[in-house]
Amino acid sequence: MKVNKTILIGIIFILLAGAILITDIFNPIIRPITYLFLMGSSKGKDIIFFGLLGLFLILSQIIKKDIDTTKYLKISIVLGTVILTLGILLEVIFRMQMGIGLNTVFCSMTNGMSSTSILHTHLLKSILGAVLTQIMGPFIQSNINTGVGLYQYVPSFAFLVILLLPILFATIVLSMQKRPWFTNFLMAFFSSCLFIGIIDGGMFATPSYVGILGLFLVYRNGFYLNYIVGKILRDENLLEENEAIQPVYRNRGFSEIRYIFNRFGIYFFVILVIFLRFTIAFAGAEPDYYTVDIVNASENIDFGNISMDVINHDSNSNKTTYHVDPNYNEMQLINDLKVPLRNSCEYYTITWNAYSYLD
Repeated sequence: MKVNKTILIGIIFILLAGAILITDIFNPIIRPITYLFLMGSSKGKDIIFFGLLGLFLILSQIIKKDIDTTKYLKISIVLGTVILTLGILLEVIFRMQMGIGLNTVFCSMTNGMSSTSILHTHLLKSILGAVLTQIMGPFIQSNINTGVGLYQYVPSFAFLVILLLPILFATIVLSMQKRPWFTNFLMAFFSSCLFIGIIDGGMFATPSYVGILGLFLVYRNGFYLNYIVGKILRDENLLEENEAIQPVYRNRGFSEIRYIFNRFGIYFFVILVIFLRFTIAFAGAEPDYYTVDIVNASENIDFGNISMDVINHDSNSNKTTYHVDPNYNEMQLINDLKVPLRNSCEYYTITWNAYSYLD
């Protein structure tokens, strides 16, 4: 694959992102595919994903520098992990400031419904959403959730985290210089997933796992991936370009423990994070009932078929606490509550119940 072809493919992906923005005709084809690695694909995620994918491919060819690409790839992996960790810290600080539980989903009902939780954070997304709304508000369709409803609640230090995103973008572009086309495409794909995970979901989101693990896969085994694909496709140019790249990892007489850590450490880390996600989800679950706190609610809200038992009303904070039948599926309950509470309260929180997804 020559340089001009890589740029052409990048342009096609950017045009595809634009087409998804203005029309829904591609949704039946694209959505089932992107759903697999974007953790519940949506129109907004698809637009950002294909736009980033095309941009990474183009910039990897336009910018030419004689640099240590392996060093910048390692920096990208570390920086991406730091940003994901800061995203979780941001959620914790946000909840401490708001006085709400760690095991709750926070749903803002101003400027449309926007939700966030430690298991699936949207706080960083709300900052970017607010910026995009200012720049191109009239062009953003109503079915694209920008998360701006959360913007007013975001802790101030979140802006410092956002400033790390351009740095991460730059290190990734530098790490893609002069790479064979196959690993170049893989890096563009994994990097796009990583940015989706950072913006929409955080550390415990599927795109974050795909992004970090995928970049590490290229870092450790890029040479062998190019070699295998080159042999299968009989791509002599790919094999020739790959010869200039030496395997990153060599056995330098390390102890067995050091060998295992160097070779498989990142995979153990990802498995640990996945295990931590499910541990938090089930340990923080409230299986006996859902606790719903509604703040600054209008009078006489009609909840329809949802059985809401009033437990307490705090007149000082204008917060009413309800208990709801635990047989409800968590996601279904959140979606059902947003109908009667639209324009009827400032925000509400709901305890999560991971067990409801097992029914």
